[in-house]
Amino acid sequence: MQIILMEKVTNLGQLGDIVNVKSGFARNYLIPQGKAKRATEQAIAEFQSKRAELEKVQAAALAAAQAMAAKLDGLLVQISQKAGSDGKLFGSVTNANIAEALSGQGFAIERAMIRMPNGQLKQVGDYPLTISLHSDVSAHITVSVLGEAML
Repeated sequence: MQIILMEKVTNLGQLGDIVNVKSGFARNYLIPQGKAKRATEQAIAEFQSKRAELEKVQAAALAAAQAMAAKLDGLLVQISQKAGSDGKLFGSVTNANIAEALSGQGFAIERAMIRMPNGQLKQVGDYPLTISLHSDVSAHITVSVLGEAML
């Protein structure tokens, strides 16, 4: 399916690019999220008339993401979980737990933005993680998992 991108999409293209993608990806993700439109003559003409406005919105989103990254870079987030004597957690620390801890510190981060390359955290310790704020901007934080002793 041919689509026109309404914003930059990682590993796909820039604003205004006309690309071919699988129809399911377009119908189920890109079009409902507002990231793309079907590449019809009418949609292309409409895009050309709104291009400057869309570029201005993209620039504002990028600037906001860079400002947030400057605040987040190097941040230490501490999360307490119940753990056994060997340091293994009862349960695990997920991206939802990390997003909740960040919101407690005043950062509005969605859990989908948190990149956990090794999966959920299941041991006590410090873990470096990446938060993807924008397709071009990411921040690096450290999550410190602390164990609570069982009584």
